[in-house]
Amino acid sequence: MKHLLYMPLLFIAVNYCHAQKFKPALNLTKGNTYYLTTNANSAIVQTVSGQQNKVNLAFNFRMAFKVISIADTVYNMEVSYQALSMKMEIAGNNIDLDSKKNDPQDVPSSIIAAMMNKPFNLEMTKTGKIKSVQNIDKMVSAAMESFPQIDAAKKEQVKAQFMQSFGPNAFKGSIEMGTAIFPDVPVAKEDKWTVKTQLESPAKAAVTINYQLADIIEGTYLIHGEGTIITDKNAGPVQINGLPVKYNLNGSLISDIRVDKTTGWINEVKMKQVMMGDMQILDNPQVPGGMTIPMTFNTDVNTTGK
Repeated sequence: MKHLLYMPLLFIAVNYCHAQKFKPALNLTKGNTYYLTTNANSAIVQTVSGQQNKVNLAFNFRMAFKVISIADTVYNMEVSYQALSMKMEIAGNNIDLDSKKNDPQDVPSSIIAAMMNKPFNLEMTKTGKIKSVQNIDKMVSAAMESFPQIDAAKKEQVKAQFMQSFGPNAFKGSIEMGTAIFPDVPVAKEDKWTVKTQLESPAKAAVTINYQLADIIEGTYLIHGEGTIITDKNAGPVQINGLPVKYNLNGSLISDIRVDKTTGWINEVKMKQVMMGDMQILDNPQVPGGMTIPMTFNTDVNTTGK
């Protein structure tokens, strides 16, 4: 009889634990600096005139986010790159840019190195959304001034290329993929919520991710995400090596995220992205009549909070 009395109490306790609400969110401290280190590897296949071309791209960076002030639910941060590198293999040719190189003859790497530890500013909400990004252009311009041997036209070209990939809008979208992961309301274990973001580089794209609080263990939130990426068909062309290009791509992504329960800062993100479609080179003097290039992307991204 005594065991039968315990059963309802046990049932109530189990259901209480299961339905307990949590509020995963950023809870950062003024004056502290937080880090993100990302390694991304993409295998790209392009089909040109029936011939498959494979491109391997490796992109790595480490960033520091120092909390300068806190206003309500917004963090004002001073952000700087600590390290940045990119390697590309295409048609037997290699491109290797690395801020850690110490080679005066490698001007592109030297320009990237000059941008390291140069702060710019952003505002981030407790849910990881970025409200604004400021002064990246000033950071790039200051770095370019270190190279008086480069003529003004070349400087503007390099700056434009950097801003296209790392400017305010491009930076906002790429960082939010790892930080804008939190729900607006408290959630229980196994609850789901949806976050929408926008990517700007290499093309404008809408990202919709359904997240789920998979588990809470040892002071860590385990969050699982599954979503879609669809390029904006109405967006205008972007300039790539002087060519007007439009992307028509769609794909999916899966992510598994470990978040520190106290600070809300990322411990680890493992993400896989698959995209397919085509790249359209529009009619121009270099490619009369234009060209459509079918392509696929397979990307693995690993980010840690170190």
